[in-house]
Amino acid sequence: MDLNDIVSRFGLNGKETVYMSVTPGVGLELLQLDVSAKTIKNYAYRPLEYNDSLREIASIDDFKNAVLELFEELNINKKSNLVLNLPLVNLGSKDLPLMIGDEAINEALTSETEQSYIFKRYEPIVSWFDSNSMQSGDSRRLFYSAIQKNTVDNLKKALSDLGITLVGIETSITSILKALDFANLAEEQMKDGISWNLLLVNQTGYSICSMMGKKLIDYYEEPLAIKSFEGEEIYNAINASAQIALMSYPANYLYIISETNLVSAEILASRLQSDVTVKFIENNQFKKENVLPVSLEVLEQNASKISLEAIGVATGANVVTPVSFNFLGNSQGDVSVENANEPVHVVLGSFEFDISPFEAAKRAIISTLILVPLIIMLIAVPMVQKQKQSHLDDLKSKLDAVESKIKELEDAQNKTKDFDVNTEIRRVLNDNRSKLMAYLALGDSVPKDLWLTYFVAKDDGKINVKGQTSNVEDVYAFYKNMKDSLINIQLRLNKLELESGSVDDVVNLNQASNYQFEITNISESGIAPKTETAPTGENNSQDNNGAQNDNTRKGQLLNKPLINNNNNGDLE
Repeated sequence: MDLNDIVSRFGLNGKETVYMSVTPGVGLELLQLDVSAKTIKNYAYRPLEYNDSLREIASIDDFKNAVLELFEELNINKKSNLVLNLPLVNLGSKDLPLMIGDEAINEALTSETEQSYIFKRYEPIVSWFDSNSMQSGDSRRLFYSAIQKNTVDNLKKALSDLGITLVGIETSITSILKALDFANLAEEQMKDGISWNLLLVNQTGYSICSMMGKKLIDYYEEPLAIKSFEGEEIYNAINASAQIALMSYPANYLYIISETNLVSAEILASRLQSDVTVKFIENNQFKKENVLPVSLEVLEQNASKISLEAIGVATGANVVTPVSFNFLGNSQGDVSVENANEPVHVVLGSFEFDISPFEAAKRAIISTLILVPLIIMLIAVPMVQKQKQSHLDDLKSKLDAVESKIKELEDAQNKTKDFDVNTEIRRVLNDNRSKLMAYLALGDSVPKDLWLTYFVAKDDGKINVKGQTSNVEDVYAFYKNMKDSLINIQLRLNKLELESGSVDDVVNLNQASNYQFEITNISESGIAPKTETAPTGENNSQDNNGAQNDNTRKGQLLNKPLINNNNNGDLE
């Protein structure tokens, strides 16, 4: 058993993971996704200014305040892990020799990244992945992306001040591809062997992702001062530029996504002259319908704000795409090694506390050592269960005998017509069905650490069960299971008390004591008083728990059978 198993057994399953997106044109989005139903459970956003020219959040303080407000609005524990989507800062490709090591690759890609105007001011964090489909000879193609190191440091500090741990950063291109896959918006395009182009239009221009199924083959970015155009000029400018660029990437499909309110993807799709199948989706104010169904918890005016990036990052590890970058040095969505022993916030009913995984492991080991003697004492429980199974098999055998008797009654009615066989059948079944159901419910309901000392089921549906356990929770679990199994029988917990009979005795002895309980549907006046201790010389015995075994009492477990035969041979 490893540490995770021990932590899991004690209910310390770690922090909740929250997914957020910094989306230009919308702000900061927080989305909670029902992955199995593919619906949006909850959503909220706050306006947040993003500097498109520097490709960074304009104010970290504004970001910090927006995060706090969103957590409070959706009632999320601030001691959570966070995976954050950020707009793409830099993306490129480079062919390098196959034999070059990772350290040399990082140096080469960092040097390449520093040629960008953005990283002439700030140190980059570079992440890359290998395009296996683009190997030729002794070289391979690597796609790389970079983000400002100071941005990552500032985000970590701002979130840490709130008690939140940043465990993953995704880029907008990755999140968009995951959203298209998750929502089945590009089902035809993402099939293996299908070539298609993804045209993304944003505030600063447009980019083209040349794809083969889910794999990125090439990337092209064209800066364009979209804000400087008016009316139809903007579509003419994009059409003239993109038409030439797309000629370099022959494909079966063209998919257009507009992320700016200045350009409609639908209008652009109608203007582009292409011989391939063209699809489009509005990721802006021109959106006409939601990408995924939205619950009633989300306000209608907010639903129209939900971006593809917010959906894509919220899918977490449920959607895997070959286009993936890692800027934190750990698997996205997982807690890094340096945070492995961070305290975990645990809520148990009305109690809340913080505990580290290692402390939980230590306590688990101590608890295990304490429980070992109790476990050894309870080895006899399977023997009791085997005995009950034998009783149930005996009951089934008697039921077969009843069915045979019914057949005889039917034959007798056909000959004599002296009695109503159906009435006789109902009488026999009613006398025995309640007993059988009680025994079956009993066999399915006994917890591992609970044993019975007395059980009786009468013809009129009356049941009385007595037993012992060292754990009060087991009594309530057994009581609930019996009630759920015997719906039409109004059982009640008639007695629950310490075996010692006195709380002072338990405190003075300073040791655990068993609990005695009684579950019944018999009225107080109908419950027989406790059997007095037999005089010396009578057949009297004590079981391992000190409980008296009265040979004259019916239904007692341990050394006596559960069932007895009356003079008529019916089940009692």
